[in-house]
Amino acid sequence: MASRMFSKGVALLAILSAIASPSFAGGLERGGYNIDLLFDPSRFAVESTATFVMPQRKLKNVDDINPANGDLNAIPGYSTSADDSEDYWSPRIGAKAAIGDADCMFDYSQPYGAHTNPGARWAGANDNIETKVNSDNYALTCSYKFDMGPGQFRVIGGANYLEMDGFKERLLVPPELLGLLGLPGSGVGRLDLEGDGWGWRAGVAYEIPEYALRASLMYYSEVKLNEVTGTVDLTQVPAALNPLGGLIIPVEGSTAMPDAVELKIQSGIAPDWLAFGSVKWTDWSQLQRIPFYNSGVEITSLDLGYRDGWTITGGVGHKFNDQWSGAVSVTWDRGTSQEFGSQTDSWLLGAGVSYSPNKNVEFRFGGVLGILTSGDSSPTTIDGVGVGDEATYEFDNDLVTALSTSLKVKF
Repeated sequence: MASRMFSKGVALLAILSAIASPSFAGGLERGGYNIDLLFDPSRFAVESTATFVMPQRKLKNVDDINPANGDLNAIPGYSTSADDSEDYWSPRIGAKAAIGDADCMFDYSQPYGAHTNPGARWAGANDNIETKVNSDNYALTCSYKFDMGPGQFRVIGGANYLEMDGFKERLLVPPELLGLLGLPGSGVGRLDLEGDGWGWRAGVAYEIPEYALRASLMYYSEVKLNEVTGTVDLTQVPAALNPLGGLIIPVEGSTAMPDAVELKIQSGIAPDWLAFGSVKWTDWSQLQRIPFYNSGVEITSLDLGYRDGWTITGGVGHKFNDQWSGAVSVTWDRGTSQEFGSQTDSWLLGAGVSYSPNKNVEFRFGGVLGILTSGDSSPTTIDGVGVGDEATYEFDNDLVTALSTSLKVKF
């Protein structure tokens, strides 16, 4: 009798870890990969989630340290501070079906992305005016479960197809200098890229539904983007100042989005109470310097210089009644930037509620308030090549906030 009461109390809590999960991490990660819907006990379930993230990274004490392409410190109108970050959406939609002891889930998400937009009127414009990265991911994940001891053991596997594109603009020649020389153009160069590739995932899980106990270990493979193609647009740079000026140059290169390992654990700890936690490692250190070539000659590169990412989350959930549940969590994410860049450690407090008007419909609402820790950016060397040598800057502790909504229909 006691165990049945306990089971009833935690039945709605088995998904609470997702309510308070933030959608902000290091590297190029946004929503990442998520297979929680696969564990829904319903025969069929459809879920859509939208998260709006608002990072507020502000750069200060900016110094143009490469006067060879125009000393922006000496030109009036270039600020020594900038708002570096842009708000973004992180959507996800998935559908799950159970056939006997097998469960399969198809989902669409945007696991990776970035958008920095300090603009063209700051002293670091030679390094970056605007950079944006987009992704679209389509995944099929299945599991097979069988009885083991008091619970069930799952074997999980699947595949995903990832499309990515993006651009970067930076100032190659100050427009003020072009004006003095009577030359046309804005002096801005632009790199556009796109690529795609396949990946796979595999893992195991053990569940005791009566106690809302679940432990899962997942491996997500890297996605090799072997044919990243695009153009370098130098039509706004006069040929008189640059031998490639006035041209649109096709380029190609290759890279890979990183593999990751994630351990998730949750368990009922008392009637109507659940504890949950997760640890995730992502191999961001494989993204260092990515060169792009035309006819074997390097034209430009994307300089990232990341280190591996670690994300650790812990929290508790509580069922208030048959309709309402809630959860809170704390997350630490290790920053992936090293000598240069602005991706430092972050601390996030998440909270959310779940409302189920009936057994077939569930609404979730969540929010995140976090701190992006302070730091600075300076030149360094990657594979013997100097990077981050256009500008230096500093930044204080900044805020990041996020709002999330989700609708699940199950039957």
